[in-house]
Amino acid sequence: MSDARYADTAPAGGYEFAAGQGYLLPSYPFIAPPELGSDRPGRHDIVIVGAGLTGLTLACALASLGVRAVVLDEDDTVGVRGASSRGICYTQKSLEIFHRLGIHERVAARGVQWSVGRTFAGSDEVYRFDLRQQAAFHLSMQPAFINIQQFYLEGYLVERIAELGHVELRWKNRLVGFEQDEHRARLAVQTPAGGYTIEALHVVDASGSHSPLRRWAGASFDCQRGDDRWCIADVRFTERPPAERHTWIEAPFNEGRAVWQHLMADEVWRIDYQMAPDSDPAEISREDVVRARLARQFGADREIELVWVGPYAYRSECIDRMRHGRVFFAGDAAKVVSPFGARGGNTGIADADNLAWKLAAVLRGQAGPALLDSYHDERHEAACENVRVTRRTARFLRPADGAPRRLRDAVISLARQHPFARALVNTGRMAVANAYTRSRVCGPGGGQSVQNVAFRWADGSTGCVNDLLRWAGGRLLLLRFGDLDPPAQQRLRAMTGATPLRCVQVLGPDGRPDATEHVRDVNAAGVGHLQAACHVFGHAWALLRPDGYLAATGEQCDASLVHAVERALGLAAGASPTARAVSGMGGNR
Repeated sequence: MSDARYADTAPAGGYEFAAGQGYLLPSYPFIAPPELGSDRPGRHDIVIVGAGLTGLTLACALASLGVRAVVLDEDDTVGVRGASSRGICYTQKSLEIFHRLGIHERVAARGVQWSVGRTFAGSDEVYRFDLRQQAAFHLSMQPAFINIQQFYLEGYLVERIAELGHVELRWKNRLVGFEQDEHRARLAVQTPAGGYTIEALHVVDASGSHSPLRRWAGASFDCQRGDDRWCIADVRFTERPPAERHTWIEAPFNEGRAVWQHLMADEVWRIDYQMAPDSDPAEISREDVVRARLARQFGADREIELVWVGPYAYRSECIDRMRHGRVFFAGDAAKVVSPFGARGGNTGIADADNLAWKLAAVLRGQAGPALLDSYHDERHEAACENVRVTRRTARFLRPADGAPRRLRDAVISLARQHPFARALVNTGRMAVANAYTRSRVCGPGGGQSVQNVAFRWADGSTGCVNDLLRWAGGRLLLLRFGDLDPPAQQRLRAMTGATPLRCVQVLGPDGRPDATEHVRDVNAAGVGHLQAACHVFGHAWALLRPDGYLAATGEQCDASLVHAVERALGLAAGASPTARAVSGMGGNR
């Protein structure tokens, strides 16, 4: 078996795969923090604990908004030393976020796109899909999925943070103590050169499911621990299988248990084998046992290189509140789900994207404190939904004896012959952009994600929604479809002058602009998708947040729009500069 090897210094490009040697990952240098040796604690607005996928996404999002932050991580590399590739499948919403942060091209160049998924029960194919035939995925500039090892993403985020500045990454800095009051949080940190203390207005716990911050902050959990056991094998073939996702509910080569098969970057395949509940972890991951298992699946004559092998078991849990005082919980620190449907890493990325713009807006004085409270509203709803969905998949893959097993067997039997039953086969509902139905800052029509669709700039060049969000620079973005009468134009100018809001007029192919900032809702193929992506029709407006979610939609640029802006920023109704500016013009009626 190939051992994972780590270079003393970062290889070219940050990390790489070397055939026969495993993964070569970087070692980032320890740099003594300025607080070392000082009697006074350093003071920072934001401290992020954990430089994993969630923490680095948050750090990169803050850096892209020009917000300073400090990241603490007890390790000195991306990924986990001696561990596998971890998360591998990243959905369209995550890819859209990476595009906005400036790393999508690196991800797409290294990763593997796929569209065909096939599900088997025994030797029978009971379900098949091809995402190329699903029109909903075609609107975005990003593909439906890319498979890539998680440490690559983390490494690209480290690179991008260095390019953007503003955020300080502190490697080999371990959090050892925490306390908070109504003014600040105080963190004790240990390093190879000694300990120090820092204070922060806001702390984000992105350090994973074993974080001590959850205990120190007094968080509680709804937790379920199953007895399901799995063994992962990351392998390379001299003759590769088809670049499709294959799943077996009852694999004949795995004693009738489930198997997953995914292609990742570097021609490495992830094979997940469901094991017996009483399996010994050391036994099921022994090299000779793993090779025998692979031979049963692919044939004894197939030449296979083992890149990494390891057992795992999972639990399912969800935190009671995403915010405890000055601490925000994100990623696996907030919820842990089984791996079915790629709902772990993708939801951590969404947590980070949701929180970053809210912290930036509050620190800049552009938003009220209710905006930070909305992080719990939105991401706790998403966490609960993802826990519910993955628990349901786990029950289907390993049903209890009695009625649950009879129901599962009946679904499989029907799916072999009848198309209607195939939708009931549950090997993992893929992660989606969760809707926010309980958010205190979303108004009518709000809470839906807007895909990164294409349009034409005024000069005829191609743009996309993320270009507009970057142009807005962390402000709310108002897309108004169609033209306005002169009084409405005047009210809108007053509104945008008094609020962290940028406005763009969206026209059809033949529409006439009445604003300097305008685009045409037509892409390179001559089709308009922007209005449909915003879920509005005709003369209307859509208020878009920096995370690509709708805050609200409406028809008239009147008091309803003013109220939507105030609500989206967590401001008291009627007290904002927006309301005063528009009310002074008689525009609030």
